[in-house]
Amino acid sequence: MTLLAEEDLSMFGTDPFWLVALKAVFCFAFLMVTVLISIVMERKVVGWMQLRVGPNRHGPWGMLQSLADGIKLMLKEDVVVKGSDKAVYILAPIIGAIPAFMAIAVIPFGPAGNEVSIFGTRTALQLTDLPVAILYILATSSIAAYGVVLAGWSSGSTYPLLGGVRATAQIISYEIAMGLSFAAVFLHSGSMSTSTIVGAQADTWFACLLPVSFLIYMVAMVGEAHRAPFDMPESEGDLVAGFQTEYSSIKFAMFMLAEYIHMVTVSALAVTLFLGGWRAPAPLSTWWEGANHGWWPMLWFFLKLNVMLFFFVWLRGTLPRVRYDQFMKLGWKVLIPISLVWLMLVATVRAMRNEGYGFSDIVYWVGGAAVALLLISFVVDIFRGREEEREEEAEKEKAASEVFDPMAGGYPVPPLPGQTLPPVPRRRPRGEPGERSLVGTAGSPGGSPGESRDSAEGTPHGQGDDGA
Repeated sequence: MTLLAEEDLSMFGTDPFWLVALKAVFCFAFLMVTVLISIVMERKVVGWMQLRVGPNRHGPWGMLQSLADGIKLMLKEDVVVKGSDKAVYILAPIIGAIPAFMAIAVIPFGPAGNEVSIFGTRTALQLTDLPVAILYILATSSIAAYGVVLAGWSSGSTYPLLGGVRATAQIISYEIAMGLSFAAVFLHSGSMSTSTIVGAQADTWFACLLPVSFLIYMVAMVGEAHRAPFDMPESEGDLVAGFQTEYSSIKFAMFMLAEYIHMVTVSALAVTLFLGGWRAPAPLSTWWEGANHGWWPMLWFFLKLNVMLFFFVWLRGTLPRVRYDQFMKLGWKVLIPISLVWLMLVATVRAMRNEGYGFSDIVYWVGGAAVALLLISFVVDIFRGREEEREEEAEKEKAASEVFDPMAGGYPVPPLPGQTLPPVPRRRPRGEPGERSLVGTAGSPGGSPGESRDSAEGTPHGQGDDGA
């Protein structure tokens, strides 16, 4: 594979120490301010969806509500559970929060060249970049899983442990699909550097060139961030609050902060990999040459980031929480197979282009292979459907031949699918030897309800007023 974009990372690592520290402080402040804004936006938008006002008490239009909530949590009592592992219990929120801040270091806010001047020093609007920057982001997001599982284990309670196990399985499952969606981007850009990937989208965003990878990443990032409708580790319906049930005060605030920072990070990564990064949208960049220079790229990046954050809020306000088995089935049986097939298709197209094949040849070969796969899958589905029909018919016949006894276990049990209760007639024909009368009828065995009723009244059967 030939590189489509030359990596030039020589401008990183040459900034003076004070400028690096200033960029680090800016990244930290950017995350904190974006989190405060996103929390208020989420509560406002969800309130409007539910025909409510939302927060409106603290600050203009309720914009300081998140800050007030943070101060309130810091002033609350810090409770440590008696049966917990105290050292791990205290360390878990820190392990979960620190990796959330690390990924923003390689996200570009502007061009890689010395585009802007900060106190007289020309520099790039990015803290640093690496030849394997995307792998660095995946590694930091994986470290956060340790904080979650340690929080659940150290709390000494059942609900946090179940929430921690769920969160770990969720992160592991969806990072595979996320990594496969990244691989298609690497094939197209020829690099794992974030600045180089943004540079490769000068003509067309990868969301248009790689729509399947973009959609898979959109689903995987929601599961990775533990956001609705994939917030099973914190589902209040069955786990109270999940892995953070036993936490309070500043520790609980750190977990909430890490969740929202992770949401901002995966949104920024989506903007960088698929939506052109800091580049202006096509209508602006075509007629305005200065749209991608100076400080303007920060504005385009921030607007795209807010669109992605609104996507999270919209999902929370519109979709119900899915079942855990459905969620894991989606990750392992749908996203990962589709990602593998799509990656093979992208690799085939790239290899054919590198070998000099034209667009028509690529469409012919790839289209023919796709049609052949569809036909094969269609035939396989036909035979699979026939086999399933035969198995269902055999199960129905077996269930019909078996006599279902609802009182076999000593208490009444409703019939399962395919089982039917035996008919219970209210009246049996007379004269059949060895039959008993039904429960609820009086008289001798084999007698009819009429005989029992007449005997109980003292009148012989068949005699009316004349017999009296």
